Formats: sequence, C-alpha cells, structure tokens
Amino acid sequence: MAKKKWQEHGYPAQLAEQLEDKVVRCHLSPRNCKIRPGQHGFCMVRANRDGELVSLNYGRSVHATEETIETEAVFHYEPGARILSMGNIGCMLNCDYCHNWKTSQARFVEDKDVFHYTPEEVVDIAERHGIQVISWTYNDPVVWHEFVTETARLAKSRGIINLYKSAFFISPEAVEELIPVIDIFSVSIKSMDPKYYRKITKGWIEPVLEATEQVYRAGRHVEVSTLMVTDLSDSEQNARDMARFVGECLGPEVPTHFVRFHPDYKMTDTIRTPVERLEHARRVSLDMGLEHVYLGNVYDTESTNTWCRGCGLLQITRYGLNAQLVGVTPDGRCSGCGLDAHIKRVPNPVAAQATLDELPAHETYDLAHFDWHGDIRAVHVQVENTSDRPQEVFHRRVRRDNPNTGWTRIALEPQESYRFISAESFNDEIGVVVAVPNGCTSSLHQVFDRAHFPTTEAAAGTQNADITPLPLYVRPTR
Repeated sequence: MAKKKWQEHGYPAQLAEQLEDKVVRCHLSPRNCKIRPGQHGFCMVRANRDGELVSLNYGRSVHATEETIETEAVFHYEPGARILSMGNIGCMLNCDYCHNWKTSQARFVEDKDVFHYTPEEVVDIAERHGIQVISWTYNDPVVWHEFVTETARLAKSRGIINLYKSAFFISPEAVEELIPVIDIFSVSIKSMDPKYYRKITKGWIEPVLEATEQVYRAGRHVEVSTLMVTDLSDSEQNARDMARFVGECLGPEVPTHFVRFHPDYKMTDTIRTPVERLEHARRVSLDMGLEHVYLGNVYDTESTNTWCRGCGLLQITRYGLNAQLVGVTPDGRCSGCGLDAHIKRVPNPVAAQATLDELPAHETYDLAHFDWHGDIRAVHVQVENTSDRPQEVFHRRVRRDNPNTGWTRIALEPQESYRFISAESFNDEIGVVVAVPNGCTSSLHQVFDRAHFPTTEAAAGTQNADITPLPLYVRPTR
C-alpha cells in the first residue's frame, strides 16, 4: 500500500523503550507494542523509524471545529460553553461500531481529510474566536499524545481550559503526563463486560477503569459515559455495573451519561437504541445512589436537564447540544438553596455572541439552507475565506414560531478555513441558514450524533436517511 502524504514525516515519540536490534517498545497504551524497524504499532500512527519511535500524526488533524461543551458528554463544567474540538488520526482501539472509522482507522484516512496545525495555531484559533476551552476528542486523543501535551501546556499558560474526551485505553505513565495539563476528563467506558470489551473494541476494560480512577484521585473534573449499543450493551445489568463502579470507585457526584447508538462501520444491520432503554438505565442508576445521570444523543426528554438534589429547583435546561443556566450561581451553587450543584464554572466567561437583526447591506450573500430531518438535528458548517482580505460570514437559526432569531457573525482572516456546529436548540426550530459573501465558500456536513465527525458533505446524500452516515463501510472480499 502506497504511503500517504500525512504519513511521511515522523515526530519523536514519548514513552519509548529501546530494545536490542533497533526494536522499540511503545508504552503509551496497555498494549505496550513491540515494534521492529519499518513497522507500526496497533494504532498505525506510531512507528519505528531506524530504531526510533516516532509519531506519524503529530499536528495532523481533522478540521478544527467550534462546538459546545455538551458535545463531549460534559454537563457539569461551564454548561453551554463554546469549545474548539481537535480530533486526530488513528486509534488504540478498533470498535466494531466506530462512528469515526474513516479517521480512527489509519488505513482508511484520505489526505483530503487531513489538516495540519502547530500548537501555536491551535491556541491562536481559540483566542481569535473567543473560545475558552480546547477539547481533545473524536477518534481518540491517546494516540496524539505528544501534540496534545505540548499544545495543552501552551493553552494552559494562556488561560485556556483543556478537555480530554477519550475511551482512555491508556497507560498509567501517559496519564501522569496528562494530569498537569488537562482540566476535564470525559471518559467513554464502552461497557462493563470484559468479554464485550475484548470482542467489540479489541481492547480490555481493566486499564480503562484504573486510568479513570487515577484522574479522579488526582482531583480533576471527571464525567463518564457509556454507549448503549442496541441489544449488546443496553441492558439493565450494564447500567447497574456502571452505577456501581461510579458510586464505589469514583463518587456518586460524578456525572454519568447513557448515550444512544446509531448504526455505523461494521454494525449497520441494527437500529438506534430505543430511548426507553436509556431512560430505564437512568432510573436504575439514580435508584442506586448516583446524583447526576443523563441521556445523550436524545431530544425531547427532561432526562438531559439538571435539578437541585436538595430543593428540586431546575438549574440547567438542555436541548440537544445546547444548554442554558437558569438556577446556578457564578460559583456553581444552587441559586435557590445554596447547595453545591457540583458544577464548575470558568472564571470570567466570555459573553454570549451578539447577533444582528439584518445582514450588512454593503455585501451580497449566497444563502445555504439546511433543514433538520428525522434524527439529524445538527450540522457542521465549514466556511473558507478564499480572498486576501478579512471577511465575515453569518448564520442564524430558523424557527417556526419565532422567526427573528438574529444573525451570528464569524470573522475570518484572509485564507482562513473555519468549521462550526449548528445544533437544534428549540423544539420549534426548522433548520439553519448560512450567509456567505463573495470571496468565501461553504459546505455542510450532517452530524449523526455528538461523537460523530462527518467527512462527507450533506449534498452527497445518504443511503439510509438519518440512520447511518456516508460513507458506508464495505467489507473486504476474499
């Protein structure tokens, strides 16, 4: 197989052990891959180049994307905050249902989907667009270790919060290097069944649980989630086992999320998780003593809201990937009774983005429309300023009962490409409109669930309506 451009350059890797005959051992994940010269580890993005362990994905990323913190199954750290999501290439697992297999499995990665960033560029993007949280996310940040730790350290020095969204199949040594620079850990525990882990994810559960306890003991903000795969991991027993682990090994205050699955990758001959099974898992976990239990990838349910466990006051309302604080003080307490709500706040949060009633009259705009349909309630909008002068693009929500929603402005530097999410935030919302001036281009990409990074434009259509995204995985023929 021909080497792709993104694989050409290696960057010195951490956590390497030199063995005889130029063989190296990688201690980043629990696999401890033993790699001979010219070979790769399981992840396919760490390789032995002439006896030295190198990272092939340093600074190589899917497009940086502005989202909201709820995208990352984080409900108790500055709800509603805008984040800059950074996802890379490769993974230390190979889950049969992976939502991002086109980028997580290195052999499927296409050069057209790879963008190049330096640590300084990532931090500059966040600062220029007024974003206070950088999220290391999507396929999994574990195999991006060198770039994550270097960039997170720079971001932290500039007052930016770092969020780490991961399946956390990682070594204790690597976790120790993350703890000083990561503020929030959102851990995806795939199932509590060890046999499921080995069969479906190609990993094993023990180091995941140990690493989660490790960051919790270090005092970092931790939230955990589990993907409830239809007829595989959506059982009451899995919910009970998850609640027992959180309650006994972490703490009952740790927010826990039961997440709805959509068919993808090697698991397309099935259906989305029935919502009632998620609701049942939540009720079981609350009955077992957990204090904050939520559903993910669902709409039109109160099981995404937060109430005070003392006085019952509604503290946070959520719809999809959007949140509004209605009963929480600036220091994270209930505004009714003063009880600690276990909600951390960002010091001096950025003010909400201002909107315009009308588009500026001095420009002519092309309008791109996207309507919500079925379970497709979010879209990535990618805009690019192809001119040599600063430009502004605008977007607004379209509501059936409240049409005057206002235009939100995004400023683009010359030649800048920017990607952001728009997600349904009201039950009367119809879709989104993007206004692009001359000298700028735009493309729309359907987001099937909050963990999904789409690589195919919405204009390409989908063979399975709103059930499974394109491209479809084609099993190899013998």
